[in-house]
Amino acid sequence: MSEASSATSPSTPLPPLAATLAKAGAENFPVALGFLPRRLRADLQAIYGFARLVDDIGDELDADRLALLDEVDADLTVLFAGGEPRIPAVAALVDPVRAGRFPEEPLRKLVEANRMDQRVARYESFEDLLAYCTLSADPVGRLVLAALGRATPELIALSDQVCSGLQIVEHLQDVGEDVRRGRIYLPQADMAEFGVREADLHAAKACPPLRALLAFEAERARALLDAGIPLTRAIHGRPKIAVAAFAAGGRAALAAMARVHFDVLQFRCTPRKPRLVGETLAVLLGVRSRPPSTGSRS
Repeated sequence: MSEASSATSPSTPLPPLAATLAKAGAENFPVALGFLPRRLRADLQAIYGFARLVDDIGDELDADRLALLDEVDADLTVLFAGGEPRIPAVAALVDPVRAGRFPEEPLRKLVEANRMDQRVARYESFEDLLAYCTLSADPVGRLVLAALGRATPELIALSDQVCSGLQIVEHLQDVGEDVRRGRIYLPQADMAEFGVREADLHAAKACPPLRALLAFEAERARALLDAGIPLTRAIHGRPKIAVAAFAAGGRAALAAMARVHFDVLQFRCTPRKPRLVGETLAVLLGVRSRPPSTGSRS
């Protein structure tokens, strides 16, 4: 698919869809699973492509990010009005939207989450962080359920927990990267309680208080990810494995962090494939994940 035309001028092109999909392997959101039916695989790629596009705009582009997000939002308006979007990652949504598989609200929320990232750089409490996740993460799961035709209130509630857990895991993995962007997703109240200063986040390696804080937040994320067990039980066929893999990706990432004693500043905590496979099987079998063995609160 060709690169999108400029959102505001030729000097500020939006990221091409191919580049956004190429990042899938480095994250906890598995897409393009070859064993899935073609239509579902295409829907998941479209979801990922759109989510990655707005994240790239909000995090990486050296341009007027709010203006670019407005361009994406305007293209969504064109899409849901029956027109032809010009941004490839939005155009990729045409078929599922026309077929009634993708609702509008989750897509709008993903754009709003990245607008919030331009305005909000700190979160006082864990509850505040979860409120952010309702915009930045939960809509992805709701779109996946819609693609599966299983967007019931009960399953949406479970999916929201899994997606919030995945988002928190990614924030824990990316503490150093986020602080270099001027953002801290660790709750300020928890940092104060554990004696972690903002300067500690800029260090080359994680200090003991920071590792203890990360282990504490990891336990919160683990509890949310365990909601993936009853969610997986409600899905049948080949998509069941894909749904299990979502929660498993987060669980495997938590294991990678525990393996290096939560020193996410010194080490890139990427899940190992054998652990990812093992965690997927564990979710399918209904086995809850084990709490981290290091950095516990005392």
